[in-house]
Amino acid sequence: MSLATLLLPLAVAIVGAFAIEATASPQRPSLRPADLAIRLLGYALITLFWFQFSWRPWLAASSCLLTLAILSVVDQLKRKVIGEPVVFSDLALLAQVPRHPQLYYTLPLTDLRIAGPLLLGLATVIAWYVLEPAALPEGAGASALAILGLPAGLAALALLGLSPFGQAALRRLFPRPDLARDVARYGLVATMMGYGLRRLGEMDARPLAGIGGTPDDEVVVVVQLESFLDPTRLGGPDLPLMARIRSQAAQYGRLAVPAHGAYTMRSEHAVLTGLDPDDLGFGRYDPYLARRGEEPTSLARLARASGFATVFVHPFHRDFFDRAQVFRRLGFDHLVMEEDFADAPRVGPYISDVAVAERILAEVAPGRAHAPGGRRFVFSVTMENHGPWKPGRLTGIDEPLAQYFHHVAHTGQAVERLIVGLAGRRATLCVFGDHAPSLPDCRPPPSGPVATDYALFRFGRENGQPPVRLDLTADQLGCVLRDALAPKRTGLRG
Repeated sequence: MSLATLLLPLAVAIVGAFAIEATASPQRPSLRPADLAIRLLGYALITLFWFQFSWRPWLAASSCLLTLAILSVVDQLKRKVIGEPVVFSDLALLAQVPRHPQLYYTLPLTDLRIAGPLLLGLATVIAWYVLEPAALPEGAGASALAILGLPAGLAALALLGLSPFGQAALRRLFPRPDLARDVARYGLVATMMGYGLRRLGEMDARPLAGIGGTPDDEVVVVVQLESFLDPTRLGGPDLPLMARIRSQAAQYGRLAVPAHGAYTMRSEHAVLTGLDPDDLGFGRYDPYLARRGEEPTSLARLARASGFATVFVHPFHRDFFDRAQVFRRLGFDHLVMEEDFADAPRVGPYISDVAVAERILAEVAPGRAHAPGGRRFVFSVTMENHGPWKPGRLTGIDEPLAQYFHHVAHTGQAVERLIVGLAGRRATLCVFGDHAPSLPDCRPPPSGPVATDYALFRFGRENGQPPVRLDLTADQLGCVLRDALAPKRTGLRG
C-alpha cells in the first residue's frame, strides 16, 4: 500500500479534528506555528492510537474524528455546568459512569437508548473492518513487525515524555496548571496528554504532620455537606440553621472551594490535608487518583497520633472514588458506608442527611468503645443533595431548584440535630459545603467557583466570645481544624 494511501486519511483526520474543536470551543484556537504544531501532533497521535488496533487508515481517521466530536461535546457541557474544560483525569472517572449512572445525566448501559447506539456503532466498526483492506506491509514477518512495532513506538514515545529530557520539554510547554489557557493554545488532546505526563513525572513534596499539645476535645466531628450553601443565596427560604450558625458558632463564613458543581474529592482533600490546590501540581484535578490517600498531613493521621479513634461515615458505595481504600490510607480505622445504612430512610435516590446525622451521633455516643480515653474523630460525607436534578426524583417536585430547596431543608435539620446532640460535651463540630449545586440557576461565574458556606462550633466551653464571620479557603479550613486535634496552633478560637 502506497504512502499516499496512509497519509491522506491522516491528513483528513488532523484537519477534520481541528475543524471540530475550533467550531465547538468557546475560545479561539491559537494559530501560532509552535502551538499549532503541538495541537496537530496530538490529533496525529490519537489517529495512530486507533490505527494500531485495526491497520485500516480510514477507520482510524474516522475514529479520531469521533473521539474529537465526543470530547468537544463533553467539554462544552462541562464548561457550562462546572466552568472548566475536560482534563486528563476525567478519563479515570469514565469507569464510574456505567457503574453509577444514577449520579450522572445518563442512562444505564442496559437501556435501549444507550445500548442501541452502542451496538449500532459496534456493528459499523465491524463492517468497516471487513470492508476496508488492512494497510499492513506484505509478508508475514513484515506484518508481524509492524503490528508489534507501532504500539511499541507509541509506548516508547510516552516513556520519552517521562524521561528527564521529556519532562524538561514538557515543563517549558506546561510550566504550571492553566487549563483554559493551555486548551486554547494546544487543544484538548495535546493538553490532556501533556498534563497526564506532567502529573506522572511529578515528585510529591509532602510535609510531615506536626503534633501539638494534648487535645481539649473528646469528640471532633467534621461533616462535608453535599452541594450545600445558604439557600437564600439562590432565592430560597431561610433555614433556621443559618440563624443558629450566626448566633452560636465560634466562627463561620463563606468557603472558597476548588471546583463548582462537582469534583467533591477536591474540597474533601483540601480540608482533610490542609493542602492548597497549588501544592498538588498537576494532581490538583483529582488528588485521590494522584496521591491515593498517602497524605502525612491528613487530619485522620494527626487525630490517630493524638489518641483519637478515627471514623469515616459515608452512605454510598465503597468503590466510588475508591474511597474505602483511600480513606484507610488517610488514617481512618473504621468505615461506615452504604451497607451500614441498609435500613436507613432515603429522600429521593439517596440516604437522608438526618439519618447520617443520627449515625454520626451513634458513633460518638458516650461509652462507644473505639479508643482508649474515648476520644473520637469523625469525618462524614453526606449524599442527599447529590444530583442529578431530574424529573421523577421527588414525587410532585420536578423543578430542579425546588428539589434542591426540599433537600437542603433536611440538611439544615441534620446539622441542627448534631448541634443538639453534641451540646454540653467537650466537642468541636465543623460543617461545610463541598461545592455549589450543579443547577441551571447556579452557574459558575467567570471569576471561578461559587463559594459555599461553613460553620465551626465549639461546645463545652464558657468563653463568652461572640461568633466571628471569617471567610476561608477549603485548605485554610483544614489547617484550622488541626487545632482541635493538636492544639497550641493559631486559627481556632476558644
